[in-house]
Amino acid sequence: MANRIMLNETSYFGKGAIQEIAGEIKSRGCRKVMVCTDPDLLKFQVATKVTDVLDTAGIAYAVYDGIKANPTIENVQEGVAFCRKEDADLIVAVGGGSAIDTSKAIAVIATNPEFADVRSLEGVAPTKNKCLPIIAVSTTSGTGAEVTINYVITDVERHRKFVCVDPHDIPVVAVIDPDMVASMPKGLCAATGMDALTHAIEGYITKAAWELTDMLHIKAIAMIARNLRASVAGDPKAREEMAVAQYIAGMGFSNVGLGIVHSMAHPLSAMYDTPHGVACATILPYVMAYNAPVTGERYRDIAAAMGVPGTEAMSQEEYRQAAIDAVRQLGKDVGIPQKVSEVGVREEDIDFLADSAMADACTPGNPKDPTKEDIVALYRSMM
Repeated sequence: MANRIMLNETSYFGKGAIQEIAGEIKSRGCRKVMVCTDPDLLKFQVATKVTDVLDTAGIAYAVYDGIKANPTIENVQEGVAFCRKEDADLIVAVGGGSAIDTSKAIAVIATNPEFADVRSLEGVAPTKNKCLPIIAVSTTSGTGAEVTINYVITDVERHRKFVCVDPHDIPVVAVIDPDMVASMPKGLCAATGMDALTHAIEGYITKAAWELTDMLHIKAIAMIARNLRASVAGDPKAREEMAVAQYIAGMGFSNVGLGIVHSMAHPLSAMYDTPHGVACATILPYVMAYNAPVTGERYRDIAAAMGVPGTEAMSQEEYRQAAIDAVRQLGKDVGIPQKVSEVGVREEDIDFLADSAMADACTPGNPKDPTKEDIVALYRSMM
């Protein structure tokens, strides 16, 4: 079977990169832009850095700021209605995974209206048309959504998140500008950074992993291990490095998938509104231990990338434990909860959470095939 790599058309990196947005819009001959963001990014004048660029260039736009932290079906449908009302023909998504994921769903439905119910986009939906052009401007350092073919939507009615995988949704332009991540609060910086680490580690051990994505994931792990603590502390250079690291991880996992860390994290966000990065980071060391027996020597590579010395002289048991311990310590150092009970998980919910995780689109990519009983036991071990 052939391995496939899909990436966005154009990406800009570095201080001042948002200035390139105007030229990209004009080169596409767009009539009107829909800016997708959230109220806080407007309030704290992060998103306004982008609208200032549009104002200066004389580009017509309308702002949709109804984005929620865990975007819902209703969010998407409201956004689609807004896009149609404004007759927008390009979307500029300003934010983290929530804004970019919502923009992807809106943009896909705009050109594939038969999927307006949103639920029908779950999994690998048979959309026929490329979405409206999206320029994705990342304001966090975690999701890699600006370079992936994935997005996640919350079904509030059914208390679940669902993953959509669609090559038609990838942004045409990604903008990674350190000025856009400079004001991230420490907690958000930690959670999104650990989300990026989860992407890199799960991508490195997933069933579909291969040489080209391995290169991306190992590089991302090393950059995150080296920079996340300083990034959370507010170091500007470390934040710039993290912005690039999460993009690199996104390039990899978008093409090979993830595993049950994400499968188990998604229902936590749906049930308790747990921030996605926090849920992933809390679960990651436990699932690493569960997967360890089927990972060959890959944990030796992970441990070395995490900065653990002497891995070449370690036994298999030693380097596997060293990788898990290094990940757990990084989470502790940046303030990540160590038990899912700390983020609201209740014993009586575990059966439903396990069912949701087993049905999640990320589960088949896990290197070890789990049973529902395995998932239940993992949740309980984290209580």
